[in-house]
Amino acid sequence: MYLSRIKLNTTLRETIKSLAAPNLIHGAIEKCEKCEKDERTRKLWRIDTLGGEKYLLILSHSQLDFSDVANQFAGCNIYESKCYDNLLERVTTGSKWQFRLRANPTVQKCSKSEGRGKVLAHITTTHQEEWLLKQSQKYGFTLSEGEWLVTGSQWYIFRKNKAEKNKVRMLAVTYEGSLTVTDADLFRKALTEGIGREKAFGMGLLTIAGLR
Repeated sequence: MYLSRIKLNTTLRETIKSLAAPNLIHGAIEKCEKCEKDERTRKLWRIDTLGGEKYLLILSHSQLDFSDVANQFAGCNIYESKCYDNLLERVTTGSKWQFRLRANPTVQKCSKSEGRGKVLAHITTTHQEEWLLKQSQKYGFTLSEGEWLVTGSQWYIFRKNKAEKNKVRMLAVTYEGSLTVTDADLFRKALTEGIGREKAFGMGLLTIAGLR
């Protein structure tokens, strides 16, 4: 797998639009895989803010050419790409890491009248934290009290395409801190497949780094 990074030019009109409508970034990324739509592999991505600059991170199964994405949102064809497999191999049960995750924490409210029920966003910090604690049990890691927190949240309201009448309402929540791996295989699944809903729109990408 490969992790790529593009420094965004936030003065460009296309970039400004995309930061409010993540479907535009999703569409641009998908076009980079030159194959039929049903043959495309899943790519995880998210927007990060580091040192006052915004970056687009993309995790892909193969090394793709993101020049067009960089031209569209950075104004040049410059981007970084590195093999992710070396990091995945370093993940072992018991290892501890710094992490960052941007996710869409939700709950499904079921009722007899509505059948399957409605998917609702967790809007309080307490429920957002509880959601990640539940996810940690599924994906082989633990979170110790005082070592992680919710660092931000943002609502997105957009249409998937011009033909859509209904708008998508999506809450993006950012988590940061440290975690401990309890099951290396399950944790690698979280790293490569993402956590939670709305992955096409920049949610679910979990990244890790060694503790400082």
